[in-house]
Amino acid sequence: MTQWWRDLLFAHWPVAPSAVAHLVPDALELDLFDGMAWVAVVPFRMTGIRARFSPPIPGLSQFPELNLRTYVRPRHGAGQDPGVYFWTLEASNPIAVQAARILFHLPYRHADMRSKERDGWIEYRSHRTHGGEPPAEFMANYRPLGPTVPSPLVQWLTERYCLYSVNSAGALFQGQIHHRPWSLYDAEAVIDVNTLALASGVALPPTPPLLHFSREIEVAIWTLQKIA
Repeated sequence: MTQWWRDLLFAHWPVAPSAVAHLVPDALELDLFDGMAWVAVVPFRMTGIRARFSPPIPGLSQFPELNLRTYVRPRHGAGQDPGVYFWTLEASNPIAVQAARILFHLPYRHADMRSKERDGWIEYRSHRTHGGEPPAEFMANYRPLGPTVPSPLVQWLTERYCLYSVNSAGALFQGQIHHRPWSLYDAEAVIDVNTLALASGVALPPTPPLLHFSREIEVAIWTLQKIA
């Protein structure tokens, strides 16, 4: 499928590997930068969602999304690409949530969400209380500043071109994600509430996150391939 990601914020925190290693499946291991794992909260809007060569489906082609992620690589199998592992993906469209859970074995959850721009700031709100899941809330205002100066860390954090997921039987899947290199800006954010990580058992450090912003990027996503 293809889709656009818009008004995206990367909020990254470094964490000790021992604090999160037990929260990734046995088939995966943490991908580390200078000995540290990294956890990200990523709010954005999805638009133009459609199967390749097909028109968008009314009511399913755009909605806010919010995810909690870390970076991993398969524990076995030389040559497998480092990628992204999601603890949760919040979305405001319940039909899309169910479809993504079935097709991609991803932990999507339905939440009440809204995102809008006001005076150069993105006002983002997400509140999950559905389906018997632990409640989780994210409330933040953020905006871009100047262009990001490239660095090995920023590239390591953001230029990820595959995701990994595990189904209920423990099988490991890889999904390829293609897009042009990110056009990133340093960002400013006021995060009023963020219980998303804690609801997934992840304790974020009290230090300010590393922040980056992207206005828009077009993404192509391939069907999953079972690799273990």
